[in-house]
Amino acid sequence: MSRPLLDLLTQEVSAVGEYIELLDQEANALSDSNFANLPVLAERKSTLADHISGLGRRRDQEQLALGYPAGRAGTEAACAGAGPALAQAWADLLTCATLASSRNQRNGVMIHAHLDFTRQTISFLQNSGQPLYGPDGGHRPGTGGGSRLARG
Repeated sequence: MSRPLLDLLTQEVSAVGEYIELLDQEANALSDSNFANLPVLAERKSTLADHISGLGRRRDQEQLALGYPAGRAGTEAACAGAGPALAQAWADLLTCATLASSRNQRNGVMIHAHLDFTRQTISFLQNSGQPLYGPDGGHRPGTGGGSRLARG
């Protein structure tokens, strides 16, 4: 068993776990319409994704040094006969990667739903032909379809 390869896989599992936590925070921000938090989360996700990529490159280098090819096929070959600890770390990484992918896809759907709603709202407002609010921010009469319920 290669201790450096095991260490790299363990670090990747941890980093992808952190990434999943950020994806969950992003989903919560989207669900709560807390859009102000999204830029900070996006920055943290980007930084962490770069870190995960760097760990993957280091893992590829370690595999090459051990005589295995880079990439997934090389990791699988290196882990196949190297003992249960390495095989478990690889299985854990694959599980985390699958979970991160599904959560990322979920967030993408949520983002697109918000964008579609915003586009439809803007289109409705632009196509109505009349501004809903005047320069003072007050509601303009005649823009709604119903009667005024209260007079102030």
